[in-house]
Amino acid sequence: MDSLIPRTRAEIAPGAVHVPDWLTPQEQRDLVQACREWARAGMRSPKLPSGGVMSVRTVCLGWHWTPYRYSKTTDDGSPVLPFPTWLADLGRRAVADAYDQLNTDYTPDTALINFYDESAKMGMHQDKDEQSNAPVVSLSLGDDALFRFGNTENRNKPHKDITLSSGDLFVFGGPTRLAYHGVLRTTPATTPEIGMKKGRLNLTLRTSGLT
Repeated sequence: MDSLIPRTRAEIAPGAVHVPDWLTPQEQRDLVQACREWARAGMRSPKLPSGGVMSVRTVCLGWHWTPYRYSKTTDDGSPVLPFPTWLADLGRRAVADAYDQLNTDYTPDTALINFYDESAKMGMHQDKDEQSNAPVVSLSLGDDALFRFGNTENRNKPHKDITLSSGDLFVFGGPTRLAYHGVLRTTPATTPEIGMKKGRLNLTLRTSGLT
């Protein structure tokens, strides 16, 4: 969405970088179309060990994530969708751009694609089910989200709230790789013309460290 106040690249915390408008409109449209194809495999709302059900709907690539573990098969025993080479290339470019490097050996092998409707949110959590400490790459498509990025110790302060808009990149690694983070809410009717009518898609690329 166009803004009266220019949005600029910012280091939210050591190792955590927000790059607004990183994806071009065409790249966003291409990713939306890819997500639509992946969703045909079936999106589901992950069930927590406590019995609660997450409000986002998810489809996975490379490895299937079920709180709090990865597997090579989905909940119904089907093979996980493959993680495409072009998406790994996009992840490497994201890390290089976020950290201002000429190149990087970042090798993501799994992605979670989460869909948020207007009532969905994501509680504060750590991405700690991976056996690798490589950065997490987050790409936003569709409606704006109010994203909270916290500390590595607990869900309390200090934390920072930022708006993630369609096309934004957020990368966190290094000292903040295990920072608590979550999505407080989305803002309906803020989706640009990228092939989505409404809602928010979030792609997180990760290196599982699994074989």
